[in-house]
Amino acid sequence: MATQWQRLLKNQGTWVGSFTQFDPTGTMGQDTPSEVCLLPLQEGTVMRQEIRLTAAGESPRETVLEYRSLGRGVLFCENGAFSQGAMQWSPVSEFGAELGLIEGSDRLRLVLLFPRQPHLGSLTLIREHQQGTTPPERGPLSLDQLVGTWVGQGVTVYPDWQPEQSCSTRLVLKRQGSDRLQQTLYLDGGQVIESQAVVRGSTLAFDQGSQPVNLLLLPGGASATFPQSIQPGQPFFLEAGWLVTPTLRHRLVRGYNAQGTWVSLTLVVEEKLPDTTEV
Repeated sequence: MATQWQRLLKNQGTWVGSFTQFDPTGTMGQDTPSEVCLLPLQEGTVMRQEIRLTAAGESPRETVLEYRSLGRGVLFCENGAFSQGAMQWSPVSEFGAELGLIEGSDRLRLVLLFPRQPHLGSLTLIREHQQGTTPPERGPLSLDQLVGTWVGQGVTVYPDWQPEQSCSTRLVLKRQGSDRLQQTLYLDGGQVIESQAVVRGSTLAFDQGSQPVNLLLLPGGASATFPQSIQPGQPFFLEAGWLVTPTLRHRLVRGYNAQGTWVSLTLVVEEKLPDTTEV
């Protein structure tokens, strides 16, 4: 099994793309061209990270970092997917996290920020590809693309270094009329989790339960899932989704317990079954 540093190295190279700002309703703001270079030095024991953002009409903004170890708030999955962010949620502190997915020469990252409040303040969608490659065209994610049966595998890694765990997943999404969605998640051991969402434009609002969440449909086949309002004493999660192809989807879930402590990171890779498959 690759070490965390070896998994970081799967992200090396020069990534070009853009940082796109959104508000919690999915309204798009500024879109800034970007270039991120991850360059291993000293036989791969040091990582140099160069970030260059070029907003229209402004001089490029550059940030250079070098590090030889990883902070406690970051974890990598086997394929190079990762998340970094706050170890602990507090109602009086800024809180947020980045979730990064990788597929071949393409990456998709989400940054979700809660500025001293229980509601999401803003999110940034980062779509990137390796310099010298041409990414496939991926339009805005739609509800119709999600409806169906998805089967896959989830692998969970832990910040306290306990052994990784894997499980099979089966996710069934069905329309209920024009403005509702039924979601059923089947997990190993016979566990079944059902929920319903109200469709409000580009937002799927799962309003029931102790910690209601919104799923926001975004450009590039992306989705962001986050609490409508973080409730003290209740576990919660942040999720980035990516429809890589019409039948392949990645989801990365950063989970927090009832005390607001980061406890897990789960990567789910799932495939969509043909419409004729019975569920």
